Amino acid sequence: MNNQNESWMNNPKLSGMDMSKLAMLGQLAEQGKGKSPQELLPFLMSAASRNKESNLQFSSQEMETIIQVLKAGKSQEEIQRMDRMLQLIKMMR
Repeated sequence: MNNQNESWMNNPKLSGMDMSKLAMLGQLAEQGKGKSPQELLPFLMSAASRNKESNLQFSSQEMETIIQVLKAGKSQEEIQRMDRMLQLIKMMR
C-alpha cells in the first residue's frame, strides 16, 4: 500500500470502522488506481455487487464518513468529479 492510501486509511474519523471494511477499501483503492473515469464506474459497480454477495455492507453513516475523508484536501474540481460519480452510483442502485 502506498503512503497516500495509508494516510486516508489512518484518518481518525475511520477509527471505529471494522478492520475488514478498511482492508477491503484499501484493496479497492489499489485496484482502482490509474483507471480512467470511464473505467472507474463499472469497476465500482462490480465491487459493490461483490461486496453485497459477501454480506460486507457499509451503513449510510459509514459511507458518509468515507466520502468526507476522501474529499479532504482535494481541489474543488476533484470534489465535483467525486460528487458526479456518487450521483451516478446512486442512480444505478
